[in-house]
Amino acid sequence: MGHADFRVGNRIFATLGYPDRSHGMVGLTPDQQRAHLREHPKAFLPVKGKWGEQGATLVHLRSADEETLGEALTLAWQNAVAKGPTRGSAKKRVRRA
Repeated sequence: MGHADFRVGNRIFATLGYPDRSHGMVGLTPDQQRAHLREHPKAFLPVKGKWGEQGATLVHLRSADEETLGEALTLAWQNAVAKGPTRGSAKKRVRRA
């Protein structure tokens, strides 16, 4: 997609450079997103549309301090781990005759 992404179990939990170089995205739950929007309104904004309603959250990188950003990244990572790996993340074993 033209920007860096961060994955666990082949699930993207954060991106850098979306929608531009001054932003990133973290995959929060809707409740986590609401808390971050309330506590840090200059740093966080929901992604537009259904993805945003499901917790995809933009981060204005200059407005988020290191601790706040680290907390959001940790939550996003934990959310992705809790969902488990994607179906395509495990390499299929090849049987040889």
